[in-house]
Amino acid sequence: MSGRLLVAGFATRHISGSARRAGYGVVAVDHFCDLDLARTADACVRFETLEELAALAAAAAREHGVDGFLAGSGAETLALSVPLLGTPPATAARFLDKGETQSFFEALGVRAPRRLAPGTYPAMAKPVHGSGGWRNAVIGSDSELAAWSALFPDQSFLLQEVVAGVPASVSCIADGRRAVALATNRQLLRGGAGTDYGFAGSVTPCDHPLAEEMAGLAETIAGASGCVGAVGVDFVLPDEGPPVAIEINPRFQGTLDTVEAATGVNLVRLHLDACVGRLPDARPEPRQYAVRRILFADRDLVVGADLSCLGPIAADIPPPGTAIPAGSAVVSVRATGPDEVAALALLDKHITAVRTYMERW
Repeated sequence: MSGRLLVAGFATRHISGSARRAGYGVVAVDHFCDLDLARTADACVRFETLEELAALAAAAAREHGVDGFLAGSGAETLALSVPLLGTPPATAARFLDKGETQSFFEALGVRAPRRLAPGTYPAMAKPVHGSGGWRNAVIGSDSELAAWSALFPDQSFLLQEVVAGVPASVSCIADGRRAVALATNRQLLRGGAGTDYGFAGSVTPCDHPLAEEMAGLAETIAGASGCVGAVGVDFVLPDEGPPVAIEINPRFQGTLDTVEAATGVNLVRLHLDACVGRLPDARPEPRQYAVRRILFADRDLVVGADLSCLGPIAADIPPPGTAIPAGSAVVSVRATGPDEVAALALLDKHITAVRTYMERW
């Protein structure tokens, strides 16, 4: 296949960039339309709320004559007139429901956090729908649960046992029946009051004694899921016992940047191969360590200087003049190195350089 792809979702810069590097034209429908996305895409259509996404994606597909559709977060179940390249919407919908995902893990015999009855604490509370983990919280009492659930009215939620350990994930490629693990990732969580479990970046590969076992479990899970193309499986790696499966992401994941930088693969190319039944012959060997960290606003701010001048160390670059509320994502910072320690040390230097610009805003 060649031509132009529609890439739609809440944040699509990473997917669009991979598609462009694979040789495709890109039309993006995205909440941010950051500067680096605008440079990658032939056209970029911005939406405010997910309720607008379906209509804008359909209009963009008609206007720009795309050959296929790649789904990002928030677009997994869209039905458009152009061919969907990836997991069927009904399958994606199953794994966007955390209760259904829990049932899938239980039926497969994979270790997952136990469901807890109301009134059993401590408990991990998470909305049944939603991604990124930023709404998840450990609850210690009925009053805490009432206060937490009031923040997300009219949303169903799940209570699970709290599993301590290292947050991690595996990026897989699947053809609907089989899957190959491309990379293991250590997830970087945001931390801070109310955002403890929010995704804030990744380190690839994951240096942990359970990483190899986790990769094998992820291949079993992704292969049995019916997902097609890129699929991610989130885990907690505990101090004792096997990896604990947490969620399935039936789409491209936020770890795409570090997976591609660490392994040298192109995820969109592998995704499209999987859509026609071709999987890699073997897991790719990591060539280096790669890390990405999302920086968040510590106050309300208006973007000043164009951070494009920082080149490859920065991504998801907001246009000057963008108003960013306190607590919202501002920019991503990246680094690589021969080992995790070196990559993280270089990341710290890059973060300092980026913050030097942000402090002037």
